[in-house]
Amino acid sequence: MLCTAPHALRFITAQPWFAGLPAAMQERVRAAVFEESGDKGEVMKPAGSAVQGWHAVLSGLVMLQSPASRGRSSAFIGVPDGEWFGEGSAMKPEPRRYHVVALRPTRLLCLPLPVFEELRETSLAFNQFLVLHLNMRLGQAMTIIEAGRTQSTEHRVALYLSRLFWRSTRRLNLTQDELGQLVGLSRQTVNRVLRTLEGMGIVSLDFGKVAIVDDDALNAYLAATAAA
Repeated sequence: MLCTAPHALRFITAQPWFAGLPAAMQERVRAAVFEESGDKGEVMKPAGSAVQGWHAVLSGLVMLQSPASRGRSSAFIGVPDGEWFGEGSAMKPEPRRYHVVALRPTRLLCLPLPVFEELRETSLAFNQFLVLHLNMRLGQAMTIIEAGRTQSTEHRVALYLSRLFWRSTRRLNLTQDELGQLVGLSRQTVNRVLRTLEGMGIVSLDFGKVAIVDDDALNAYLAATAAA
């Protein structure tokens, strides 16, 4: 479903690069953005589909997942509300290389490709924001690759709770099922690790949600569980 709701317009005008745009470009951005919605479990953007633009999560949670290979699929990253994703896809003339899966009812904002390209060509503030975002995503991707190859299940679960992936909040609106899907582990394994972290005073668990109680202790746990 496509629409442009007031929330989408408020979101785009609140972006740090928006205020410095010329008035005509601000109006062009406002007129171009649109909203899409998806249900829990829906593949909102299939791998192999044409890229429409740069996307942000207005509400909900999406998982960026590689297509199944040899019967297995792996999550790249979870993207919570308020964050952008897909800048790499928007900058390459090729079909999307991963699925965008809604882990709960989700609304996305799309900044269409023509406007995305115009902003890249004309706005220094937009490019600075984009570079910082790309650098963050690169750090996340490299960490996920290393953890998937060399680290224990305990380390991987704790890693997905860290500020590397959840910068804006320490009270995560994240169920154990959702965390398991992101990490690529069963709910039972995730529950076991979370109970251990709860016993150490690192997290608290309340109605299926996870809150980080002690970031320093979480970092120490990550260091202690990292492979040599």
